[in-house]
Order: sequence, then C-alpha cells, then structure tokens
Amino acid sequence: MKITDWPKQDRPREKLLANGAGALSDSELLAIFLRTGIAGCSVLELAQKMLNEFGSLRSLFKASESEFCQVKGLGQAKYVQLQACLEMSQRFMAEKLCRENSFNSVEQTQAYLIAKLRDQPHEVFAMLLLDSQHRLITFRPMFYGTIDSASVYPRVLVQQALKDNAAAVILAHNHPSGVAEPSQADKSITKRIIDAFSLLDIKVLDHFVIGDGVAVSFAQRGLL
Repeated sequence: MKITDWPKQDRPREKLLANGAGALSDSELLAIFLRTGIAGCSVLELAQKMLNEFGSLRSLFKASESEFCQVKGLGQAKYVQLQACLEMSQRFMAEKLCRENSFNSVEQTQAYLIAKLRDQPHEVFAMLLLDSQHRLITFRPMFYGTIDSASVYPRVLVQQALKDNAAAVILAHNHPSGVAEPSQADKSITKRIIDAFSLLDIKVLDHFVIGDGVAVSFAQRGLL
C-alpha cells in the first residue's frame, strides 16, 4: 500500500504537522527527508531498511559518501542533502548559543562541542573564539592528529586568536576512543596554552575533552 493510501493521521508529514517532529519515530523522520521510495519499496520501508543497515541515525549520519551510496535508491545528491542538514543544525545550535550568551553555560557549551566533535574519526583540537561578552566569534578546528594524539602549538593558537580579535577562548578536543578522561598530556598542553595566552591578556575559560556523548570540563574539575 502506498503511503498516500494510509489514513492521514498515520502519514509522516501529516503526523508531523499535527503533533510536531518529536512525535515521529526515527524511520518516519528519515522518510520525510528521503521523500520517495524505490520500486517495490515505500519511502517508509526504505527508511527502516537504512536504519537496519546502519544501526542508528547517528551511524547513518557518520557514514562516508561511498557507504551511504551503497544503499539502493540513494546517491550523491541525497548524501549532499543530508550533510547540508547536519551542518545547518549545528549552525542553528551555534546561533542559539550566541543569542543567549550561553557560552557562559558549561552544559550548553558541552552540548555544542559534543555535536561538533564526538563523531570525528581522528583527534581534532579546536577553539571557540569569543568576544569580551563571551559571545561566539567562530569555531575553529586548529590541529588534526592520528587516532591517538594531535600535535598542538600554542603559538599558532595565539596567532589565530589575535587574527579573530578574540577576548577569550574555550579549548576543545575529542578522544576518538570515546573515553573523555583528560590525560596527563592534555593537562600539560593546557598549561602551556594558558601561559601563552596570559601574555596577551586573552582568557582561557575552559578546556573540554569530548568523548562518546560526554564532555569533561577542565574548569569543573579544577584543572585550570
């Protein structure tokens, strides 16, 4: 049976309009994104097939272009659309935080950085560059490492902060292992970075280590 033959209250689009996006299952949300099915497979069946194949929405979002396009009925255009949706959601989150001056909130900063960094396959060291009111100027990935470590140069971080006219920064890096516990090397490089920024009166507000859905704050741990 085609979805157009279903009762209106059971169709994903109508259900969303009537009850909000939160009322939809993962497969229903994905079906709205896909818009159409393929021969012999409705759009909802295709969506469920994708979830079964990848295991979850998160795993689907992490899929490479080649992995995504291996699913029958999908192609580069859909992959590009999905990546655009993900990027828009992250930019929306950043804009919301900026409007609310929420980079003073550890919890909301954690949520933003988890969305940005937790699914990176390799270690990424990044900075949130903030103005004097702690509003976001920009998010900048600065160094990329292997799956175990990244080489971080305080001088390069300082140069970028000056270029962006930042009054304060928040440091962040991910642990691809999923374990967010700061290492001794993390503590050592943080001290070097703080010393470098202190010479220019730029405040290092925090350093977050991002794991699998968790973020450890150096400030909350008393490590700054």
